[in-house]
Amino acid sequence: MASLILKGSSSSALKTVVNGLRIAASSRAYASVAVGTDLVSAAPDVSLQKARSWDEGVSSKFSTTPLKDIFKGKKVVIFGLPGAYTGVCSQQHVPSYKSNIDMFKAKGIDSVVCVAVNDPYVMNAWAEKLQAKDAIEFYGDFDGSFHKSLDLGKDFSAALLGHRSERWSAYVEDGKIKALNVEEAPSDMKVSGADVILGQI
Repeated sequence: MASLILKGSSSSALKTVVNGLRIAASSRAYASVAVGTDLVSAAPDVSLQKARSWDEGVSSKFSTTPLKDIFKGKKVVIFGLPGAYTGVCSQQHVPSYKSNIDMFKAKGIDSVVCVAVNDPYVMNAWAEKLQAKDAIEFYGDFDGSFHKSLDLGKDFSAALLGHRSERWSAYVEDGKIKALNVEEAPSDMKVSGADVILGQI
């Protein structure tokens, strides 16, 4: 992702940013979230914002969606990523889930959810651009509170993105994590793609 954002930068500057992201990734602690974690309990009072147009936001009085409405009583695959319109996220991560949606449904998954630290209007436009809105539910974590609650937040200031999230995926039953995958570096997509989580359901 960083390589695409900084395409016009010098190679030494690019190496500095990428190495910084990898160092931060290797030293992070996975404290709050793990297999067995109840997401609703781990992020109390946190809601997400379903992707929508501005007019839909106004008509809904800017409503949000409590986590229990997303997870309780359901089998859900959720994946988080650093941000809409960024390289790996647009070219690999979302497409891996979109192209496998029938396989998820065949395994009894009620919904596949994409969440990023973006507002719901950006998420809506991005989902439409990727033609993925019919297959995947997109949610914004506009202030990062969901990812912070799970210790999945990450500082991307070096790539001019501010505070975003790790690249990750999870299989969740009735709110409880049954499988969790977090990339070593957010520019990677080795364990958080659809192929890996399909094998864990």
